[in-house]
Amino acid sequence: MSTATRGERRVSPVFLALVAIMAVSIWAVWTDFSASPGFAVFLFIVSGWIVSLCLHEYAHARTALFGGDISVGAKGYLTLDPLKYTHAVLSIVLPVIFVIMGGIGLPGGAVFIERHRISGRWRHSLVSAAGPLTNALFAAVVAAPFWLGTMDGVPDHFRYALGFMVLLQVTAAILNALPVPGLDGYGVIEPWLSYRIRRQVEPFAPFGLLAVFGFLWIPEVNHAFFDMINSVLRGLGVTEWDTYWGRQLFRFWQGTPDIPRISDLVVS
Repeated sequence: MSTATRGERRVSPVFLALVAIMAVSIWAVWTDFSASPGFAVFLFIVSGWIVSLCLHEYAHARTALFGGDISVGAKGYLTLDPLKYTHAVLSIVLPVIFVIMGGIGLPGGAVFIERHRISGRWRHSLVSAAGPLTNALFAAVVAAPFWLGTMDGVPDHFRYALGFMVLLQVTAAILNALPVPGLDGYGVIEPWLSYRIRRQVEPFAPFGLLAVFGFLWIPEVNHAFFDMINSVLRGLGVTEWDTYWGRQLFRFWQGTPDIPRISDLVVS
């Protein structure tokens, strides 16, 4: 079985600092300690989003290690350090910019796996699937208070922050699972394609994500996509009300929105 040394598996102080920032910001949102609740929500979303990206890449690397690629340890991928990724701009910076712009969860993806070390099509598929599955699991965990029905008494700002985080994780999981060259969904099916098809598709891989976002600019496609996202969110107990106000709070630079209290709403 493939292994990594203790040093190669030691959790990075950078990742621990991110977790600490997320924990403090959660406390600030819950207690309404911050003078600007939106800024606390902003810190929670950005730090939580980077933590999820680290876990996404870690899942790829850990699965590759079990598949036979021992090089992931030496590259630092098992430390959860975002600074170790091959393309930090694609994996961390660009997704965070999209979140700050209030957009959807942009799939990251930049650990370099030495595929020749891994044998078996199923193992290759699992390496690719590990990332979006991690986002799906992260979404389910964050949404747990919603689908378990335990949100009564939870501060409104905290509820909306969680709702927006779930939205980002769901969009990242679904987008990354698309069978488009350059995304993990294509990586899942690629080992099962013929050599000729893989060679023909390979030149388009760098442009797959751009093509997806190009299609999302088409109003009909955009509406259909977000209808699907909202259906998933409703299944998790998260409403459009939650995600809308979470996004508005996140944009703290626009000022604190005047949000009606849930307890004051009258349902007829």
